[in-house]
Amino acid sequence: MNLSQGRPYLAIPGPSAMPDRVLAAMHRPAPNIYEGDLVTLTERVAADLKRVALSTQHVAIYIANGHGLWEAAIANLFSRGDRALSLATGRFGVNWALHAGDMGVEAEMIDFGLKSPVDPARVEAALRADTERRIKVVLLTHVDTATGVKNDVPAVRAAIDAAGHPALLAVDCIASLGCDEFRFDDWGVDIMVAASQKGLMVPPGVGFVWFSERARRATPAPDLRTPYWDWTPRAFPEAFYQYFGGTAPTHHLFGLSESLKMILDEEGLDHVWARHETLARAVWAAFDAWGAGGDITLNIADPAARGHSVTAARIGAGGAGRLRKWCETEAGVTLGIGLGMAEPGTPQEGDFLRVAHMGHVNAHMTLGALAVMETGMRALAIPHGDGALNAATAVCAGR
Repeated sequence: MNLSQGRPYLAIPGPSAMPDRVLAAMHRPAPNIYEGDLVTLTERVAADLKRVALSTQHVAIYIANGHGLWEAAIANLFSRGDRALSLATGRFGVNWALHAGDMGVEAEMIDFGLKSPVDPARVEAALRADTERRIKVVLLTHVDTATGVKNDVPAVRAAIDAAGHPALLAVDCIASLGCDEFRFDDWGVDIMVAASQKGLMVPPGVGFVWFSERARRATPAPDLRTPYWDWTPRAFPEAFYQYFGGTAPTHHLFGLSESLKMILDEEGLDHVWARHETLARAVWAAFDAWGAGGDITLNIADPAARGHSVTAARIGAGGAGRLRKWCETEAGVTLGIGLGMAEPGTPQEGDFLRVAHMGHVNAHMTLGALAVMETGMRALAIPHGDGALNAATAVCAGR
């Protein structure tokens, strides 16, 4: 019997579930974009963006998705022919390097595969080998949305310092900001990118580049910097429109103001991080139990190397694809596809899925998604172990 009626639940790694408060904040007429309340709200949003990244440095706001933010960072950091070192632990780390290459940057890549985090020792060795100091920036993905790998940002910073290398550290936090602990200043990050549609709980379309004073001074006039992508007027506007390179994304700003209030002033960052960790561990506990009796495994073996916003997993013999379809059509729960884990069109493509637990997510949403998944396994006769829901609820109960 189809039971998908009612409010659907999008358990994909972005766009994430949006709070009703955010949607209500956006549901209003367009404001005056030249003066008045919107100017004050934008100044508050810019200040709160620094707070959520734990940064005392600079931030630029862009009307763009994550790919646009990569381009913004690249345009402000590099001239054609400059070299980057990209540390890849999944599709998005690879794609950031490819994006840089397409813009004329020599992007050297160390690929750590799909199942393990960056090895800082290899980073240090690569930088020591760069005796001419041609590498200008190290590109790192904090949590790769495709694989769920979480990288140790302070350890990579320490590897750069141990090599005595002047390279800047740029970090993609699109899948982690507002979900996993991140400390821009304390961890010695120079550039960070993030977007509105994941941990910040706002629709896609707006993104941000944080940059340090060191990064600003190290890249005064790269020849890839164009008027629209230039972070200088956005971070230091002389007129209101310069925050956005033109017309303000008014309704995104209304939603963002509300979501940042929820994160920073009501729940608090420490609790936000702890909530995401607990819900992630509940998901992992369920998969561990399912895997005891079936061809079901988490993508990352070491829990310390897993992000708290999304879990990537394998269910063999095409089970992941069949389960995704059943959950959406029969129960109203949409799970994420296995992105970049197998070649498109191959039988293995149906072996992978992702479960998101990011942003506006609580125990009943995550436990409900797990219950639907187990129901689907039963309906589809996918072999799996017992006790998954008990294991997940024990985590949420603090046992």
